[in-house]
Amino acid sequence: MTAPDPHTCGAAVDAAGFWVVDQGHRAFLRSDALRQLEFFEASLGETPGFQQLDMQGNQRPDDLQELHSTTRLVHCYALAEMIGLAGAGKMVEQGLAYLRDFHHDKVHGGYVWGLRGNQIADPRKLAYGHVFVLLAASTAKMAGHAAADPLLSDVADVLAERFWEEEAGLFADEWSRDWSPFSTYRGMNANMHGVEALLAAYEATGQELFLHRAGRILDRFTVQIAPQEGWRLPEHYTENWQIDRAYSGDPMFRPAGTTPGHSLELGRLLLHHWDLTDRRDATAPKRARALIEQALTDAWMVGAKAEGYSIEGGLAYTLNFDGSIAMANRFWWPVTEAIGALATLIKLERRDEDEHWYRRLWQFASARFVDHKNGGWIPEIDPSGKPKMTIFEGKPDLYHSFQACLFPLAKTPIAHLRSVQALGRDFLASPI
Repeated sequence: MTAPDPHTCGAAVDAAGFWVVDQGHRAFLRSDALRQLEFFEASLGETPGFQQLDMQGNQRPDDLQELHSTTRLVHCYALAEMIGLAGAGKMVEQGLAYLRDFHHDKVHGGYVWGLRGNQIADPRKLAYGHVFVLLAASTAKMAGHAAADPLLSDVADVLAERFWEEEAGLFADEWSRDWSPFSTYRGMNANMHGVEALLAAYEATGQELFLHRAGRILDRFTVQIAPQEGWRLPEHYTENWQIDRAYSGDPMFRPAGTTPGHSLELGRLLLHHWDLTDRRDATAPKRARALIEQALTDAWMVGAKAEGYSIEGGLAYTLNFDGSIAMANRFWWPVTEAIGALATLIKLERRDEDEHWYRRLWQFASARFVDHKNGGWIPEIDPSGKPKMTIFEGKPDLYHSFQACLFPLAKTPIAHLRSVQALGRDFLASPI
C-alpha cells in the first residue's frame, strides 16, 4: 500500500475503507484545523474588532470590517473553545464586544453591515449579516460566554420583527439603516444561512420556534422549488418570491443563476434538521442527496467543462439554470462545503461513490487550496492552479475551511454544534 503523504491528506490514496475513520487522515484534519486557527489569531489587533489578513497572515492596511467577517470569527473561535483550544475565548470576547458596541445600531436597532474602527462605513441592514449574528451568538453561548445571551435574544427579535415573512415562511433580505425599504430583492443565500443559524439557535436554547422556522425554509427550497428546477437552486427572487431569472448583482454574494456551493450547504443542513427533528421525514435524505449529487455533477471541472484549464478539478462558482457553467472561477469555499456534505452522507451510509468524491475533493483541496506553508486556505485559483485574486484580497476568513476539517471529525453522524462539542478535550491531546 502506498505510504501516506504528510503534505496531502494524511491517508494512503489506495487505503481500504473510508477516510473519515482513517487515523492518518483524521490527524491531518486536526492539524490543518489548528493551523488555520493559529493563522487567524493575527486578526486580533490593538483596535476594536478584527483586522483583515493578507496571504502570509499579516494585517492588511484596509480596516473595513464587515458583519459576516466579525461573526464568522466569533463562531469559529467559539467552536475552537468547544474542542479545547486554550486562548480561543479572547477572540470570542473581542468579537462579541465589537458586535455589541459597534455593529449594533443604538439608534435604530439591528446591526450595520460595515465598519471602519468605530465609524459606520456601510449602514445597510442585511438578513445575511443578521443570521450570522444569530449563529455567532448561539455558538458563543454553547461555548459558555454569558455575553452571548443578550446578543442572541436581541438579534432573534430583530430577525423576527424586521425580516421574517410569516406567509412565505422565509426571510426578506435588506433594509436601509432606519428600516425604510430600498429594494424588493429576495434571495436564497440569506435564507440558507438562516437555516444554519436557526438550527444553531435551537441547539443553544431548545426553543422549538427556531427549529420550526428552519423547517419552513427548507421545505420551500427543497420540496417546492428544487424538484421543479432539476435539483438546482435559483438564487434570486422577486418581492412575491417568484424566481427572478434575469437578476445579476454583486459578483460574490449575488451572482446570476445558481450557485452549486449553496446546494451543497443546503443539502447538509437538510440532514442536520432531519437529525434534530428525530429523523421523522423519511424523504429528507433523498432530497439532500439529490441536491448534493446534482451540484457535484454539474460543477466539477473536468473534460469539456475544463477546456482551457491546464489543471482540472475544483467546482465552478455559478451555473446557468440548465446546469451549464456560467462563472468558471474556482473558489475554495464550494470545495469545503462539498467535503462537509460528503462526510455527512458517508457517516449515514457507506457508499463507495461517496468515498470516491470525498477523496477527490480532499486531494484537490490539499494540492490547490490548503496553504501548507503559511496556514489557512488560498481563496481562488486560476486555470493553471495558481493563486488568483479577482474578488478577494488576502485570506477572507476560516469559516468554510475550518468546518471542513471539523465535520468529518465529529463523533456523531450529523455534524451539528453538539456533535462538534462532543469531540471533547482530547482533540488537542491525541489522535481521534
